[in-house]
Amino acid sequence: MASGHYILQASIALLCYLSWAAHAAQFEVVVGGLQFKPPTVVAAPGDTVLFVFKQGNHSATQSSFENPCVAALGGFDSGFMPVAEGTNVSFPASPLNVTTTEPVWVYCRQANHCQQGMVFAINPGNQFSAFQAAARSSSPSSSTKTVPSSHTSTATSSAVPRPAATSSDHTVVVGGPNRVFFSPSNITAQIGDTVTFQFQQKNHTVTQSTFAQPCVSLTESSTSGQIGFDSSFMPVADNATNFPTYTIQINDTSPLWAFCRQTNHCGAGMVFSVNAPELGPTTFEAFTARAKELNGTKKSSNAVSSASERTTITYRRNGRAGLSATVAAIILVLQFQAAAF
Repeated sequence: MASGHYILQASIALLCYLSWAAHAAQFEVVVGGLQFKPPTVVAAPGDTVLFVFKQGNHSATQSSFENPCVAALGGFDSGFMPVAEGTNVSFPASPLNVTTTEPVWVYCRQANHCQQGMVFAINPGNQFSAFQAAARSSSPSSSTKTVPSSHTSTATSSAVPRPAATSSDHTVVVGGPNRVFFSPSNITAQIGDTVTFQFQQKNHTVTQSTFAQPCVSLTESSTSGQIGFDSSFMPVADNATNFPTYTIQINDTSPLWAFCRQTNHCGAGMVFSVNAPELGPTTFEAFTARAKELNGTKKSSNAVSSASERTTITYRRNGRAGLSATVAAIILVLQFQAAAF
């Protein structure tokens, strides 16, 4: 009888959880035509906002009420999502899990789109009109600010910051026709320099990792809560002539390691480094060899193509029906157990 009582308690707890999960909502927001549609939603923690990207090349990037067209440090960013004209199926999508009832401000960081009012908000209250007006009156240059690297190792005493006037930008091409590599794949950069990744044909990312685990994102492997940079997937059509970019800033001279988290690419040697040692056990060549040795088998659980991302999204859309059926089944079990008591 006691064991049956415990089973009943556990079943009730599970029922409560599934009932809560069944009520989580998903809001679909279409991104395209210089607008987010709808421009606002009211969402609760546990809900999901699904940004679906239509024709053009847009992003959904978190900002702030004070600076509508400037990326918020540590905020989410879908990355650019180029969609060719004439596309009518398989639109790329980026989900955002809502974790707060406070306002969340979003804009498109494509050049001048924010200044044309292409903004969005979650739980804005009565402030959305003011947010959009501030975006339209902001400086066109503000939306092109770089995304700082979250590589936070402390610079050694030998690392002397360079004056801003002499800082350089390093262009790195990611992918391209029949190219599954970064070019160049290893660079030397100084504090204050920027690295701009230009994404060409196919669907790649640049994602920060570690030498020990080349094919696992730093965010996933860190035991101290470090958050590594990640461009998100950047699908580029074979006939594209405009290429999306993603920029990081170098904050110290310690080695920085990165990889492409597209399936099997890291294991094939699609890795990248900044300031890798020229000698010793942690050279770029050793990093590449380690990635190939692991063959990407320990790659990030986020290593999915846009197609598989859409599969996950479809599952979430259909999740309520499945949860409702599960709840109904548990109710029957509870009724049976109650009768037994």
